[in-house]
Amino acid sequence: MCQAFFNAASFYQKLFQLDQAIANDAQAAGCPHCGDRLLGANYPRKPRGVRSALDESYHYRLSFCCARDGCRRRTTPPSVRFFGRKVYLGVIVILVTALQDGLTEWRRRQSIEQLDLWTQTTARWQRWWREHVPTTRCWQALRSRFMPPIEICILPGALLGQLTGDDLACGPARSKA
Repeated sequence: MCQAFFNAASFYQKLFQLDQAIANDAQAAGCPHCGDRLLGANYPRKPRGVRSALDESYHYRLSFCCARDGCRRRTTPPSVRFFGRKVYLGVIVILVTALQDGLTEWRRRQSIEQLDLWTQTTARWQRWWREHVPTTRCWQALRSRFMPPIEICILPGALLGQLTGDDLACGPARSKA
């Protein structure tokens, strides 16, 4: 897997555009509690890891608040940039834990240093993938769709290994000759 995009601003801009599309759909649907319109109420964020490639759009997570007095409940749509409440970007959490199983010790140390990670943090992420994710309803519903079956002991790398497509290639598209 290519690590070149860790510092590519265009990659993070595309993730922001995806988040905007998801947020626009959530806002158009209105408040899930009362149906009234939703107003912008973004959460401030200070993501760790690759700050040099991030622009101002990464200083907040898109979120909304109901406009109706008496409701005012918050709606935070899913994000492709942020992984729940984690301070590291979702792409960092997924790829660093996936890469840990296949890296040489030298490359592992280099990645951890480049992204300003602690080894305890990556170990905690790996435990989350292997202990928590398999117990979720989402995983239970999706796991049977993968052939060959995904080995839980090597998540998320096993999951990423089953993704295919030209748009997943690192760098310019390769011609199929």
